[in-house]
Amino acid sequence: MKKIIVLICFSISILSCSSDDNRINNPNLPSIGFNFTVNLDLPEFNELKFPGNAKVITTGGVGIKGVIVYNINDTLYSAFELSDPNITPSSCSALNVTGVIASSNCGNDNEYQIASFGQQSSGEGGFPLLAYQIRREGNILVISN
Repeated sequence: MKKIIVLICFSISILSCSSDDNRINNPNLPSIGFNFTVNLDLPEFNELKFPGNAKVITTGGVGIKGVIVYNINDTLYSAFELSDPNITPSSCSALNVTGVIASSNCGNDNEYQIASFGQQSSGEGGFPLLAYQIRREGNILVISN
């Protein structure tokens, strides 16, 4: 009897797992791989020491157009692609970041809230900012995709 109960529980747990095969990928932004470190001790990243501040990094090879790094609460950080997720990368698709608002430079009303996980607050398209992986190791942030 115990074996039957264990087998049923195991079957249910296997069937309840889902894959990300049906995940909706953003067709506007190509998938790229990169790994970049930010040393919070360097003066150029000083604003990232304070919660609520964002920093745009446009170093070559980091993201498509660059990366927006946001300090959530001194221990948690988020990182987003600088490209407007609702526009194919072009000469105007890099977002303009003011405070925690990222807005389009392509003559539309697309605007995104960095502090709200990159959600779109106005405009058209519906995709949020593309999030990148970020982790803190002491005073180093490691951003990757």
